[in-house]
Amino acid sequence: MSVAFSPVAEAAASAESLLIGESPAMVDLRRLVRQVAPSGASVIVTGPSGSGKEMVARSIHAESQRASKSYVAVNCGAIPRDLLESELFGHEKGSFTGAHTQHRGRFEEAHGGTLFLDEIGDMPADMQVKLLRVLEERAIQRVGGRGQIAVDSRIVSATHRDIDEAIDAKRFREDLFYRLAVFPIDLPSLGERREDVPLLVRHFLRQIADTRRTVRFTPAGMDRLVAHPWPGNVRELRNVIERAAILFPGQTVGAEEVELLLHRRTRVNRVERAALWEASERAVPVAAVAPPEIVPCDDVMPILGGGPVDLRTVVAELEHRYISEALDRAEGVVAEAARLLSLQRTTLIEKMRKYGIAKAA
Repeated sequence: MSVAFSPVAEAAASAESLLIGESPAMVDLRRLVRQVAPSGASVIVTGPSGSGKEMVARSIHAESQRASKSYVAVNCGAIPRDLLESELFGHEKGSFTGAHTQHRGRFEEAHGGTLFLDEIGDMPADMQVKLLRVLEERAIQRVGGRGQIAVDSRIVSATHRDIDEAIDAKRFREDLFYRLAVFPIDLPSLGERREDVPLLVRHFLRQIADTRRTVRFTPAGMDRLVAHPWPGNVRELRNVIERAAILFPGQTVGAEEVELLLHRRTRVNRVERAALWEASERAVPVAAVAPPEIVPCDDVMPILGGGPVDLRTVVAELEHRYISEALDRAEGVVAEAARLLSLQRTTLIEKMRKYGIAKAA
């Protein structure tokens, strides 16, 4: 997978606009970016997945003298190994089956600009050798080609893998690492700079406001976001904010709603999910539903009356009654009501929202 950004768009960017945060770690990161950007040195950015390594690469490009040229990003782990060489170096017409036309590789596209090699730690060993040769000779040879093509691309690479461990295990070439890591930058996880969460939330909300109705967070809701450990880092935070804008457009989001947004998986009993949740997912408000007629019999209590029964309505009414009584007994404490109903707290909150049930006063 590869992406190219236009010089105009990249020229408008900067380390200040791309690297959001005022924590000591982010202040130091922007300082490092501004120091290395004018030098032209190769940079390798390490850090956990989703922490914003490409934003660092784009910042380096934007702050460099190459900002008016192309910025090209390639995910080395997303391209099949038999296509990676052609993707990076290009190919000549007829060089292999399916090569119907000549193809310029990413190195040529990034000539004069910046080439970002993401997930460099996933690059196959044979491609590492070819990449090392290109970095040493500053020239590429297209697949099926004979001549050398000079390239002038500033290389910024990134990986979430432990490069030292990969070198020790012979999965990554040490000589290639030294070529790529003239200037190493280690990016902290979001969990290590949680004081930046409010600034990132406001940044993402401004971006979302261009395409859909935005949301607001109460102080308690923001505190819950800050307290989250963020194992998925900045990418996870952005996903949560986008999910909030979809689920609560134009609304104010509190701590309980944030709790729902943060749960990646619904931890409910499978039987409950299949029988109750699915049966009531399209339920209308209970107050507008007349209970179905149930006709008793001498021998057994029948389930059905004389006609068809709307099972979703029956289950919805039953859920509504149990939830209301549990909240009354728990004096409005959602966690205690969830315990009485043997539900996860987040599942109960979802059902309360579905039926319009407020906590007891």
